[in-house]
Amino acid sequence: MTTQTTHLDPEELPSNPAFTQGVIAPAARTLYVGGQLGTDSTGRLLDGIEAQTAQAMRNVLVVLAAAGTGPEHVVKLDIYLVHGVDAQVGYAASRSVWGNHRTAITVVSTAGHARPGALVEIDAIAIVPE
Repeated sequence: MTTQTTHLDPEELPSNPAFTQGVIAPAARTLYVGGQLGTDSTGRLLDGIEAQTAQAMRNVLVVLAAAGTGPEHVVKLDIYLVHGVDAQVGYAASRSVWGNHRTAITVVSTAGHARPGALVEIDAIAIVPE
């Protein structure tokens, strides 16, 4: 079984080097990464959108690695930002950790998160190669 994904970027839609409009994933085991906050291994919430976003993305990578997969197999990312934070700062911080792995992505502005002080939460769906 192959774990190759196919990216869909129809000519009728805008193209972006950082994300793709759709991803076809082959039949495989699927990993659903629960929402990750910008907390370190002790559970301490880091300060600011840049630090929290980079750490939340690192936390997603840790879960992926624990399942035996990586960012190249992620088919969907959802990023929830508290309303009013600078999304471009968060984007730059996440890309420095995530690299150039394109995937389908949704970014949502929220009133807040369950944990006070959390500015970003990131979840993912990935295939797990056999």
